[in-house]
Amino acid sequence: MISVRDLAITFGSGPGAVHAVRGVSFDVADGESFGLVGESGSGKSTVLRALAGLNRLWTGSATLGETSARVQQPRLVQMVFQDPYASLHPRHTVDRALSEPLEIHRIGDANERVERALADVGLGPAFRFRYPNQLSGGQRQRVAIARALMLEPRVLLLDEPTSALDVSVQAEILNLLRRLRVERRLTMILVSHNLAVVAHMCDRLAVMNRGLVVEEMDVATLRRAEPREAYTRQLLTASKGYDREVASGIVTFD
Repeated sequence: MISVRDLAITFGSGPGAVHAVRGVSFDVADGESFGLVGESGSGKSTVLRALAGLNRLWTGSATLGETSARVQQPRLVQMVFQDPYASLHPRHTVDRALSEPLEIHRIGDANERVERALADVGLGPAFRFRYPNQLSGGQRQRVAIARALMLEPRVLLLDEPTSALDVSVQAEILNLLRRLRVERRLTMILVSHNLAVVAHMCDRLAVMNRGLVVEEMDVATLRRAEPREAYTRQLLTASKGYDREVASGIVTFD
């Protein structure tokens, strides 16, 4: 479903150019859930934005289905962003947020589709005409997921979809995404720095550092804590929580 070969993305030019993604390659099978992990600034979200068609200034090859990611394909791929407080228009009701994609693509049955989408994400009809400021963070993210599903895409790109939420709400959203993946036969790429979330959600993952993929593994290897690369082992150690002794041993990998 997704094939990426030698993807490179640079911001700026000359001596100040930032090489955000450097020769990244991976494949994601139809129906698979794939994780991209790494510390902040490693290039994970930049890869996702390229696949979503939001950034077309890249070199290499990136295809979804048989079409280049340079071509926006909203009926094939949709993206759920990190911050549910920023991704919804504050003056648009839930109904308008969900109906707008249907209007743009001239799809009928808006009333039925909106009600079904709300039910699919665990929100009843009482939420349909509320504004974002009348919703909790978890409810906003459910609306954002419903909006992404309105055009019935086959691929869902998830950019840290739970990092802005309370821990208890995070579990609810992750379980919702797992259920939707099965029910709708979705292919997913999940960007996260939380290895526990990736272990819960994904089949395989790639570890990124400074724009490079340094290791690719299946989730069973992650759960056994048997990565090949020292950088990945350090990520695993850091994911267990702050410890002064551990923090003093953290090194920078070039």
